[in-house]
Amino acid sequence: MIEFRPALLTSLKHYSREKFTADLMAGIIVGIVALPLAIAFGIASGVSPEKGIITAIIAGFLTSALGGSRVQIGGPTGAFIVIVYGIIQQYGIEGLTVATIMAGTPMSSASSEPLSSLFRIPLSSVSPAVSP
Repeated sequence: MIEFRPALLTSLKHYSREKFTADLMAGIIVGIVALPLAIAFGIASGVSPEKGIITAIIAGFLTSALGGSRVQIGGPTGAFIVIVYGIIQQYGIEGLTVATIMAGTPMSSASSEPLSSLFRIPLSSVSPAVSP
């Protein structure tokens, strides 16, 4: 039985001042790059820039806190702007919230122990170079 443990919990055991300094510099650099991107995604999605920044902060925190790897990267994808914009224009922010829950529920369910073993099998479309 494989049990999920966020990498944050295992990383803190051996966390040092040097790692903190390196992580702080990396965080500042990522923040400098991500801030204008979050603003742009907010505007392009049809909401205010502040909502783009808030969304980026929440998503970044959740990815960092619950990620399965210490070096995991998460962030917005430009391809979703068209989808998000369309949902907001047709159904509003409330509709986007419902769509997010509808998309997230099956993904969360698939990560549960009984179903997670089904997703460990590499698909034939995945390159052998990246298969486990």
